[in-house]
Amino acid sequence: MRVAVLSDIHGALPALEAVLAEPEVAAADRILLTGDMAAGPMPVETLDALVELGERAVWVNGNADRELVEAVRGKPSAYAISQWAAQRLRPDQVELLAALPDRRVLELGRLGTVLFVHATPRSDEEMILVDSSLERWAEVLAGEDADTVVLGNTHMPFARLADRVLAVNPGSVGMPYGRGGAHWALLDGETGAVTLRSTPLDATRVGERLLAGSGFDEIGEWVESYVTTVHSDAAALRAFALAEGRAG
Repeated sequence: MRVAVLSDIHGALPALEAVLAEPEVAAADRILLTGDMAAGPMPVETLDALVELGERAVWVNGNADRELVEAVRGKPSAYAISQWAAQRLRPDQVELLAALPDRRVLELGRLGTVLFVHATPRSDEEMILVDSSLERWAEVLAGEDADTVVLGNTHMPFARLADRVLAVNPGSVGMPYGRGGAHWALLDGETGAVTLRSTPLDATRVGERLLAGSGFDEIGEWVESYVTTVHSDAAALRAFALAEGRAG
């Protein structure tokens, strides 16, 4: 089985479409969606595109997905774009997000038992990073028996061993940190290979589509922050390390 992993799409429909058009994604047996799909400038259209994947799509809940449902149900989001996106979702889309599981497990040949979550196995928003200590990884993975753990949340791709467990983050399709493009991963159960991939994007054209297709009042600022600009991975790592609990 070959599995394409897409994470942190954040309603960036043009980036999602570019990834879905990749031959290896189109041919994948499963497409794992590891959370934070719709909280962004084109939420309705993004969810519709993912639903069209049918049974090939395997969904996992993310903190931004949960917060969209909470915003619909009366708990305001701290993020203007999430509050706006929540107000545009159809009832069937809210129901879809509300029913998402926090984890999925697949048996993938030479990759063994593969656990898919959004942030960590115990939280949809906890920070774990490529440079987190082995002690920190042991704490986060305590009680799990997976051979491979795939997670998103931090928008930065990596693959590393953590005491014999292979940990993989595909990066973000819609809001990448560090390098431009739409980031995803390919897992090959036959060979045991994990490939971190990046689909090139024309930032100007993506920005134009979002400006034309989104009704978010602050879409210009969003495009400038997350499409025509790519945030530094070094700055993100420093900020997330503090959120993880490390001393500054």
